[in-house]
Amino acid sequence: MSLQAPEFFAELFLPFHDHAVVGNTYFAAPVPGAPLRLRIDFTGTIHADTYGGLRVAVLHPDRGEIDAVALSFVDHGTFYRRDEATNTRPNTKQYGTFDKYHRPGRPPWDGAVTTGLRDAIEQYTAVWFPGAWAASAPRRAAGRTPRSTPVPPATPAGSRTR
Repeated sequence: MSLQAPEFFAELFLPFHDHAVVGNTYFAAPVPGAPLRLRIDFTGTIHADTYGGLRVAVLHPDRGEIDAVALSFVDHGTFYRRDEATNTRPNTKQYGTFDKYHRPGRPPWDGAVTTGLRDAIEQYTAVWFPGAWAASAPRRAAGRTPRSTPVPPATPAGSRTR
């Protein structure tokens, strides 16, 4: 079954215009005309077809991989809400991971909150691609749009005066 990688990487809202998802890997050229590229893959666990995070790497066309970092789903709270809701305990196969099997109509990474991963990718890419994040698309708002609540009147309505 598919990991639905294009949809997962779309959930990250990465701002790089020059990018592509090939198989389960995200590739981007954060700085147009520069030789360095960005690659993001899913990292496996000791369990078959189970993924525990992302591996973010900087590539050079002549020198190959220059640097890489592993971003675990547990460390970035990606499945914290899901695991709390389902009472999944640490040190189990399902805790902070997803696998390629899923309910029909739902992605295998259903319940993921990608804000922590996105922030970590932003910090990492700021080192290797300074200014690329700001030069690309604007940052999305975190959470829901706040609603304005009407302020209650200063005096109680319908009160009697003497």
